[in-house]
Amino acid sequence: MTRGGLGIAAMSYVAIDYMRYVSPVWHSRLMPVLWSVLAIAVVTRVLFYKHWSKELRAAIPFLGSVVFLLCALLFEALSVRSVTAVLGLDWHRETPPLPDTGQWFLLALNESLPGTIVEILRAHIIGLHHFLMLFIMLGFSVAFDSVKAPGLGLGARYIFTMAVGRLLRAITFVSTILPSARPWCASARFNSVPSHPHRWAQKYYVPYANDPAAIRQLLHWDAAYADPGRYIGDYRADWGSMSFLSEFLRPSYSEGSSWFALLKKAGGGCNDLMYSGHMLVAVLTAMAWTEAYGGFSSAMIWLFVAHSAQREIRERHHYTVDCIVAIYVGILLWKMTGFIWSDKKKTKQTQLEKIQNSLIHAAKDGDMETVRRLVEEMEVSSRVEKQSKVISNRTMTVFACATVITTLSIVILALTLTSDG
Repeated sequence: MTRGGLGIAAMSYVAIDYMRYVSPVWHSRLMPVLWSVLAIAVVTRVLFYKHWSKELRAAIPFLGSVVFLLCALLFEALSVRSVTAVLGLDWHRETPPLPDTGQWFLLALNESLPGTIVEILRAHIIGLHHFLMLFIMLGFSVAFDSVKAPGLGLGARYIFTMAVGRLLRAITFVSTILPSARPWCASARFNSVPSHPHRWAQKYYVPYANDPAAIRQLLHWDAAYADPGRYIGDYRADWGSMSFLSEFLRPSYSEGSSWFALLKKAGGGCNDLMYSGHMLVAVLTAMAWTEAYGGFSSAMIWLFVAHSAQREIRERHHYTVDCIVAIYVGILLWKMTGFIWSDKKKTKQTQLEKIQNSLIHAAKDGDMETVRRLVEEMEVSSRVEKQSKVISNRTMTVFACATVITTLSIVILALTLTSDG
């Protein structure tokens, strides 16, 4: 795998998974074979893995990053439902999409490019789950010394960076509400959301939305002067200590039994959510792959990123600006989180190496008292290191077994509880 096998495995996974559109029968035969080969290869290599001590040190940052990501996803789900519900379904039905020059450009290309190329651009070659799986393959490749250990350190950086990106994304799309590129989305997916706007929107937005003179007057007075009339109220769900969320999520009577069940229906939302979460995942995978592995396969993954971006725009899941912003935000965030894991070699000295360097300098200076003191320190450091290795070996065995069993369980659950792993 160090000589390119990881890239071959990654491209094979994408190619075989695409066969679900070309030949479902062969896809159902080849995909289990590929998963089995990869799983057996990893399990056999785990027995000879030499970096469990590094993995143990990276376990706490990894778990912390997972918790941070879950909190970020929860905040994002709350924000998605809130921005969809605050203006009501009538606004979603009546507000046209924004003009998008990227969509115009792709439609023009459809008229000028050969039909075969247009079909390739339209093809569902790669999706969100592919980029996630490609990163998982990259992380597991530490077992083959294809990527610098620890794999959990690489995973911690990826997950932490994604959590920061999701938080920034939620803050961004909550700040200014933009209409969806698919005007029918809200009616199809959020048909229980009230048709009328939230009382804040009734007071601060509706009276000025379509009246330039009212906006001019608003700027002059810098106060909401218009009389909104009688407010239309909302249903208030009884969620116990979480009832305050009802103010933002605006549930209906039929869906008000659980706030968490309500959030699970949010999905990707039906406003334009700047920036694209799919593209953020794609860019982070490409950045991780480029830094950790490089080579021809990294170039292929960046081509997949470009293909995924134009499909997001072509299929009107996002505006062009959402994809462009996601690309440079993903690149910048990845560059900023190198303190968690980096492929660059560190020059940090161990305590024993520092003592040895000081000993050499003291011997050159003829300072025998310092030499005797440093020799004693070296003996103490050597004994402590030997004792830590004995303890470490026992800890590593337990940790290695727990990690392998947990990982295999997660993989099995992913393959059995989802349609595509």
